Amino acid sequence: MDPPHFSPPARRRDGPHLARAATVCAALSAVLVALVAVSWAPLMSVDRTVADTLHRRAVTEPVLVHVNRVLTDWVWDPWTMRAVIAVTAIALWWRGARWLAVWVAATSALSALVQQGLKSAVGRDRPQWPDPVDSAQYAAFPSGHVMTSVVTCALLLWLLRLKGAAPLWWRSALVVAAVSVVGVAFTRVYLGVHWMTDVVGGTLLGAATAAFSILGYTAFRAGRIDP
Repeated sequence: MDPPHFSPPARRRDGPHLARAATVCAALSAVLVALVAVSWAPLMSVDRTVADTLHRRAVTEPVLVHVNRVLTDWVWDPWTMRAVIAVTAIALWWRGARWLAVWVAATSALSALVQQGLKSAVGRDRPQWPDPVDSAQYAAFPSGHVMTSVVTCALLLWLLRLKGAAPLWWRSALVVAAVSVVGVAFTRVYLGVHWMTDVVGGTLLGAATAAFSILGYTAFRAGRIDP
């Protein structure tokens, strides 16, 4: 059984709101996947406009490009995010919250499988430039950087909420999470390796994955504790 500071009643109070958010994100994700898969012209036009605008800036800003490459390759890289989750899961296991540790690690792994599966299924090409400032491999949709960042930040915020973090820590964590998600989304489009809808899709899919995982754990714990 998890330590007493991970309180199931506190989780259940947020259940209805989280369920609605998860459903909305999942529905929007499905619509976006369909539109990208059929290359809906109005959406593709917006993607191209945003990509062209940011790329024209990027080629004239080598210092900012370097900063963004460091952030996307080291700070917000998916493997960095997964390493954070791995350390968190080990810490939870060591403190006795073993079901929670497994659930957090499994959610991160599921996120990776979902994003890779969708990349393969949609098969969207990345932006191509005569003067690229960065490069990336495999299909574009959804953005793995963004989806992994959203899932990681959401899980860490959830754990802080379960632990009953002090208001200062909670607000600080929210700021860091928001900066991370917005920051990694911007870097991927600014560096010309993703379309705008790739990062939007990654955000929606990451939010839906994390939300459904949290709801699933809440139901699982309720079934184990409640009569």
